[in-house]
Amino acid sequence: MERLPKRSEVPAELTWNLSDIFESDEAWAKENEALKNEIPNIAAFRGKLGESAENLLNYFRKNDELSVRISKLHGYASCKSDQDTTDSFYLDMKNKAVSTIISIIGAGAFANPEIMEIPDETLDLFYAVQPALAGYERALYSIRRRKEHILSEKEETLLAAAEEIGRAPGEVAEALRDADLKYPDVVDSRGELHQLTSGTFVLLEQSPDRVLRKNAFEAAYGRLGEMKNTIASTLNAQFRQLMFFSEARKYPDTLSASLDSNEVPVPVYLNLIDTVDANLGKLHRYVSLRKKMLGVPQLHMYDVYVPIVADADRKIRWEEAKETVLEALAVLGEDYVSLLRIGFEERWIDVLENEGKRGGAYSSGSSRPHPYVLLNHKDNLDCMFTLAHEMGHALHSWHSTENQPVAYADYVIFVAEVASTCNEILLMRHLLDRTSDRKERAYLQNHFLEEFKGTLFRQTMFAEFELWMGRTAESGASLTADVLCEKYLELNKKYFGPDMISDDEIALEWARIPHFFYDYYVFQYATGFSAAVAIANRILAEGADAVADYKRFLSGGCSTDPISLLKIAGVDMGSPEPVESALEFFGQLLDEFEELMG
Repeated sequence: MERLPKRSEVPAELTWNLSDIFESDEAWAKENEALKNEIPNIAAFRGKLGESAENLLNYFRKNDELSVRISKLHGYASCKSDQDTTDSFYLDMKNKAVSTIISIIGAGAFANPEIMEIPDETLDLFYAVQPALAGYERALYSIRRRKEHILSEKEETLLAAAEEIGRAPGEVAEALRDADLKYPDVVDSRGELHQLTSGTFVLLEQSPDRVLRKNAFEAAYGRLGEMKNTIASTLNAQFRQLMFFSEARKYPDTLSASLDSNEVPVPVYLNLIDTVDANLGKLHRYVSLRKKMLGVPQLHMYDVYVPIVADADRKIRWEEAKETVLEALAVLGEDYVSLLRIGFEERWIDVLENEGKRGGAYSSGSSRPHPYVLLNHKDNLDCMFTLAHEMGHALHSWHSTENQPVAYADYVIFVAEVASTCNEILLMRHLLDRTSDRKERAYLQNHFLEEFKGTLFRQTMFAEFELWMGRTAESGASLTADVLCEKYLELNKKYFGPDMISDDEIALEWARIPHFFYDYYVFQYATGFSAAVAIANRILAEGADAVADYKRFLSGGCSTDPISLLKIAGVDMGSPEPVESALEFFGQLLDEFEELMG
């Protein structure tokens, strides 16, 4: 049985080069101490922001400087810890970074209340006497628009200190999932052993060997079942801390508080759930087709990931995956492709799974000096799409950082999944265009339908579950393991329909989803996917003009609200139309797939 390599055994060229951030751990430690010494420099502005335009401008400039330095400090420590979560040295480094950041945030807790107190006429005078302050007009608006939710200086200081405690539920759950939770080896139909990890679970579920799929499914959820009360306790604590902060800031509920930080109207979240719920018949139809094509008397949840077009899957080596992604994204222009090549060649990416490595994949979000991407790459189609996806995030970060001042360089989460998913759709359309082989086309179409199922439908199911968790916690009830399992199983049955056996084990799926600790994050996968479908279709239909608009969106950072940013690229997420249009496209794909399969 093949075992995961230790971190020290992974070839250097397949690891990220973190020395671009800091040359050594010692250099990082020196900067950590230097940042602690900046705390008095921030505190020196207390009580002075409303005195003069010069003071206010200097405060924002100091804030910019520290934002860049903090990003690098946390980015280095976080990446180091994620490459081997069992390494206590780097876990301690990450905790030290968080502690330093919290201290700096706490030292600056006076700023927002003071900025709130500046009269409008005084602020207008500041703009007149100090024109450079206009560069922070959007930042000032973003603070002042939330006036009713900003507290006194003492209260803000207390809330800033509580932020570190508020991170605890997610950190405990992450440590349990990635470092402490070990799964048993599983056997296939021939009696051969396979290593089961959080990183190999989906890969095993894609196996054509149904015995292996069933054994992996039951082993994974059996192990999670042993930990269900602990994980449920962390989720319950997560929503308790969300309630604490939303109530402290005078929001009506946790959903409103989480969405308002990104200027996303609550109806966008609710419209997504309502629109998808109204179209679940399309998903049920796809599930029925899956059952028919697999030729099984009963379709189980361990049959969800296996390709339903047999013998078309093949190994896609790392080098081939990179070249195919470059070809597919050439439609975005030579400048975009050149950046991708730089990322590949200059080791922005940590490629392979190793013992203790954080599961899944991500782009660091930080783009100083450049973005970093974590993968757990396998030689298959899914992982090639993951590469396109995460590099979409990375180049979105790069464009925003290059084209916006520090204050506006970080785009908000609501638009974060658009660029990544747009890359995936362009890759899929490229693969379909370059093959006429009936079986391969069917395999790719099935993969595309799976993307819809996994992103638009499944993430909306997660969003509906998260909304229920929030409302349940707000009603005063506890999120116990039994309550969570009961509701999750109910939703699974609703979404997958009558042709799917919702096995008892799937009731525990909530326990392996880290995104439930990300404060109403998951709905944005579904809205981002819907927006990306519209943008990709426009790029392929209209060419240069659509690409130019798309790059303006990529370069926008948070220079305006996210709904307005997406309108630049030709999408209005303020209405249900993009979600409805994406679901209509899913129906068309399903029609074509059924016809192709005869």
